Amino acid sequence: MSVELDPSELSFQRPFTREVVQTLRIKNTNYDPVAFKVKTTAPKMYCVRPNSGRIEAGKEVEVQVLLQAMKADPPADFKCKDKFLVQSVAITADREATNVQSIWQAVEQTEKSAIKERKIRVIYLEADEDSSSAPAGNYDASPPPYASPSTPVDAQSIQSTNTRPISRDAASNMSPSVHSTRSIAEDKDAELTAARATIARLEAELKQQSLRLRKTAGAASDAKDKITEGAAAGMNMTAHPPEGIPVQICAALCLLAFFIAWFFF
Repeated sequence: MSVELDPSELSFQRPFTREVVQTLRIKNTNYDPVAFKVKTTAPKMYCVRPNSGRIEAGKEVEVQVLLQAMKADPPADFKCKDKFLVQSVAITADREATNVQSIWQAVEQTEKSAIKERKIRVIYLEADEDSSSAPAGNYDASPPPYASPSTPVDAQSIQSTNTRPISRDAASNMSPSVHSTRSIAEDKDAELTAARATIARLEAELKQQSLRLRKTAGAASDAKDKITEGAAAGMNMTAHPPEGIPVQICAALCLLAFFIAWFFF
């Protein structure tokens, strides 16, 4: 059971020194569900998500095809010979309880004739060029064999995801592994910034606590000095009691008393 593809060819626009993503829609126009698989002649150059799965009757699945970043752009007259192959096979009643990966293993071993294939060519566009104006060329000369693209996706998760039609908004949220790596790096940068802010706040609090301890130590030292001075003053008062009547005055009083007694008695 064949499927319909939209677009009929994948156009990637320069520059290729960054990742370029295109969306391929695979529609099942049959009355039975089908299992699909996407292969390419350049598996190291592309990432496909999902690269296999299940499509219910009358539904479609959006597949993201990512051209990985190149070290440098190819020449302007470069003719890309990369191709994609979309294979499909009907999921009969006896295969309903079987996962997609097991279905493909069984079909490729025993019923290869039941596999339908659709080919898609790849076009490299200039930065300001439209895919409708791309020149037609001979891209069928000795293409390399097809192989599954890199970053395969678990078949069970694909099957559960593709049991209902996928909207464009939902497909746009399915980012390739390269983009997830970028988001992880951004999260790490945010965590590093937050950690630096926490360290700065802790250093400020430590300085404030240090100043408080210094003030407390200074106040304790002043109190200790005052106590020491008070104790010393108390000791001086005890060691030097107040002085009594001078001896000369005592002698004068005694002499005066003697004369008074002499004259009156």
